[in-house]
Amino acid sequence: MRCPRCSSEESKVINSRVAAGGAERHRRRECGACGERFTTYEKVAEALPQVVKRNGERAAFDPGRLRSGLQKALEKRPVAGADVEAAIGRIRRRLPSEEGGEVLSAQIGEWVMLELRALDQVAYVRFAAGRRRFLDAASFPAVPAPPESEPAPAQGGRQLPLIPRE
Repeated sequence: MRCPRCSSEESKVINSRVAAGGAERHRRRECGACGERFTTYEKVAEALPQVVKRNGERAAFDPGRLRSGLQKALEKRPVAGADVEAAIGRIRRRLPSEEGGEVLSAQIGEWVMLELRALDQVAYVRFAAGRRRFLDAASFPAVPAPPESEPAPAQGGRQLPLIPRE
């Protein structure tokens, strides 16, 4: 590791610790030439897949776009930030991990809809309305309703039902 002060490559590790739940390692180093102490950070480099868009274009997966889409749908909704981050983590774990992997943007959208349905019904409808590109109110019921036999999302009764059951 090159010293930021004198550019010497002679340094020794004084202290090392694991951070971010094991995903990062912080190392405190000391330069052998000038005695400067500095910190280095090691993180596993993720191989993110290519996203194939509707028009056939390919783009690198951008976690920021995923986060902003979820936050836009959840705007002014009573959902904790930790729940949003957990949903992002679950979606990222579904992505192909091999180098050069591809995933359809439509598939990512379906995963987002599943996560939003479990987090907040209003956010789910907001996202579905934008994703399915509804032109008027008559075409809105085209969103498939969840099957009645499917268990309710694990929200602990924190939200009221969107459509009252009769």
